[in-house]
Amino acid sequence: MHGEQAAGGNGGPTGGNGGPAAGAAAAGTATDPGEQTSASTSDATDPGGGTSASTGDAADPGPVPGHPAAGGAGQFGQPGRPLRLNPFLVGLTGGLGVLLAYALFLAVRNAGSVLVLVFIALFLAIGLHPAVVRLRSWGLPRGLAVAAVTLTLLAIITGAVFALVPPIVSQTGELIENVPGYVTQLQRNDTVNDLIVQYDLQGKINSAATTENITRALGGVFGAAGFVFGAVFNIVTVIVLTIYFMATFDRLRDLGYGLVPATRRDRVRLIGDAILAKVGAYMVGALAIALLAGVCTFAFAVVVGLAYPFALAVVVAICDLIPQIGATIGAVVISLVGFAADVPTGIACAVFFLIYQQVENYLVYPRVMRRSVQVNDVAAIVAALLGVALFGVIGALVAIPAVAAIQLVLREVVLPRQQVR
Repeated sequence: MHGEQAAGGNGGPTGGNGGPAAGAAAAGTATDPGEQTSASTSDATDPGGGTSASTGDAADPGPVPGHPAAGGAGQFGQPGRPLRLNPFLVGLTGGLGVLLAYALFLAVRNAGSVLVLVFIALFLAIGLHPAVVRLRSWGLPRGLAVAAVTLTLLAIITGAVFALVPPIVSQTGELIENVPGYVTQLQRNDTVNDLIVQYDLQGKINSAATTENITRALGGVFGAAGFVFGAVFNIVTVIVLTIYFMATFDRLRDLGYGLVPATRRDRVRLIGDAILAKVGAYMVGALAIALLAGVCTFAFAVVVGLAYPFALAVVVAICDLIPQIGATIGAVVISLVGFAADVPTGIACAVFFLIYQQVENYLVYPRVMRRSVQVNDVAAIVAALLGVALFGVIGALVAIPAVAAIQLVLREVVLPRQQVR
């Protein structure tokens, strides 16, 4: 019995809780850090660990960030905790956002003229795209279709320039030639001589003819020349950009649709194609109405005997491209030319354009625009007035297609979404 107690009892040397082996194990567990680390590692991997495993886990603080044994550490260690949102960091981020917004505003303001040219070219490319599509449907390659549309546009611009420049040059030359005769007539007039003596006009003219004033006048002349060259450069830039946009229209459109999430891309593509079709239809309708106004003006000018009938027709056609107010501007210009010839001709011009505007405004324009863009007349008038007030002539040109696009988005996107809320 004593042997059995010695072999299996609590005080036994081999298996008891209080024996030397147990004491050694306890001592090893308490003093050996390597065994503690391995035990905690085995406990972390063995789901069946008991109380001693949980005790070891509680004692172990876990892997230290940046330590090679830390899990998920990359080449440069484990990332630290996110920064706290203190007031200084919030204010610094807000200030950087304000500076970035102001820099963006300055960039847009400084590049405003270039952006306007790009916008005009893109608008023209969208408007001329239906002509390119029509030529391609007839079997022409895209390059030849773009070239044909471009040559037609250049022919129209060249014809307009040759129609407007000769009258301006000839009339300016006639004015310069008649200036000496006008001066002689003024000198022979007693009333004019009395005014010259009374207000000392001769002395004021001599004092004004100084070197500084002459330099300013030359600067004005050079400024006018710079304005002319700048206008030519802008026209050439718009033409080049229009050709490029027409040649790469499909790729640019697909790129724009590719920026939309795939779940909404089909719907955006359908709405976008409808907007582009409305813009193109508006351009075709506006050109047709302007061409009709130019042809009618040319025929009337030939009948009444006005000088330079083709130039006058070009002026009316260009003015008629401006919605709502362009036809009135053209009518005023031609009426003034008629009154400059003689009073009956001026009265005839005023009556002709009064009748033609009624026909265009109530018969031609509504039929063409309702069929092409489907915009309410009141909305078209308000849009044209706002476009002129905000962006000038360019705003008037893009006002109606912009209203058509907004109306389509409201009908297809905004109103259905409001119905389901």
